[in-house]
Amino acid sequence: MKFAGSVIIEASRDKVWQSLTDPNLVSQCAPGLESMRIVEPDKQFNVVASVGFGSVKMTFDANVEWEELEAPDYARVKAHGKAPGNGVDVVSEMRLSDAPDGATQMDWNADVVLVGSMAGLASRLMGGITKKMSAAFFDCIKGKIEV
Repeated sequence: MKFAGSVIIEASRDKVWQSLTDPNLVSQCAPGLESMRIVEPDKQFNVVASVGFGSVKMTFDANVEWEELEAPDYARVKAHGKAPGNGVDVVSEMRLSDAPDGATQMDWNADVVLVGSMAGLASRLMGGITKKMSAAFFDCIKGKIEV
């Protein structure tokens, strides 16, 4: 499943970059995140997150790794997570560019592959869930960066 979006953040590109590549700050806004542990600074971290699909909730233990970091323009991250009877692989990218009045435009995309017992249910519900989760995430992020 592929997802993409764009958001304007009222802050400089350098500030947005520093914020969005900081797992400690991002983890404060990630919906369903239960814990985050840095394994290797600026390279790898581990997260435990719960995701609900309708009335069913799954908790994933995921390893997350920065594949590319080109400050302050582009980042690519991959994640592999497991939950009982299920697995998820995610590759996500963000591109930052200057927007009017000193703001930053962030264009993002994510390719999500869910396998296991929940894959069918998730594929039917993922679009709506992703929109809701990404809106909540970016509202939170903007609140932390745009101060």
